[in-house]
Amino acid sequence: MSKSRFARIAGTGSYLPALRLSNQDLVDRLAKEGVETSDDWIKTRSGISARHFAAPDELTSDLAVKAAQGAMMEAQWNADDIELIILATSTPDHLGGFPSTACVIQDKLGLRNGCAAFDVQAVCAGFSYALSTADAFIRAGMYQKILVIGAEVFSRILDFKDRGTCVLFGDGAGAVALEASDQAGILASALHADGSQRDILCVPGRATCGGIEGVPFLRMDGQSVFKLAVKVLEQVAHEVLQKANMQPEQIDWLVPHQANIRIMEGTARKMGMSMDRVIVTVHEHGNTSAASIPLALDHGIRSGQIKRGQHILLEGVGGGFAWGAVVLRY
Repeated sequence: MSKSRFARIAGTGSYLPALRLSNQDLVDRLAKEGVETSDDWIKTRSGISARHFAAPDELTSDLAVKAAQGAMMEAQWNADDIELIILATSTPDHLGGFPSTACVIQDKLGLRNGCAAFDVQAVCAGFSYALSTADAFIRAGMYQKILVIGAEVFSRILDFKDRGTCVLFGDGAGAVALEASDQAGILASALHADGSQRDILCVPGRATCGGIEGVPFLRMDGQSVFKLAVKVLEQVAHEVLQKANMQPEQIDWLVPHQANIRIMEGTARKMGMSMDRVIVTVHEHGNTSAASIPLALDHGIRSGQIKRGQHILLEGVGGGFAWGAVVLRY
């Protein structure tokens, strides 16, 4: 009888741009645009104290490459080992998303082995979607080693005259090196979407004959997003735990999408988990969309909080409206 085939995390990596803006730095910048806000207003509503913005010449692919290199080094992979690159992003290098930014990353990593590469677009749920896809490829026997990356430069789609959104987001990248194993790694995943809610978090502009039709900046109905996020995150957490035949008390760490500390606290409370078991980076990173979960995961591992053999629940929700969760044994 053939052995069961699993996907396990062999290494993680992350990257944050050099430019760090504290709340006060952003307050000062917004004042020049005639927008009034404060450190207390931002922190009270989101838990965010700072975020990183990419330099003008930094692209999503540049951030992703640095995170991927960290994951490859941790996994002790050579470039030729990689058989597939999956990038989760809503801010691709090129308008229209092609060539895919994953193909650009392949080139910048110096991979000349013809490995497959493609992008996944599920906004803040993107990493959950990408990781679940990679897991399915490995379980099916198609690939042995896959780079899964979440990378964003959300600073490029922010309206700095809209204080309700521009204070919440940042740029960054996180990556995992996922490899085939006969030892249990990813145990279960659950993915969902509801396109009828697409308008509560979106970038409504469209490219049209060399111009932009509509608004090319992020728009969000914060109250609607908050209510829906808390509801679906609780549901998908219980769903994925049921698939993994586990109870919340068996989870060592919750690594949620880092959007808002109140959403994270609400999810933990509904699951009966203390915040001591939640990896929190939102205060320093802001909301980095598809990059937030792998950034937080890498932070938890490198800080020594997350240890080998522990069980982790990852979950994210974002525009689409899309959401998902993954349970894994690290």
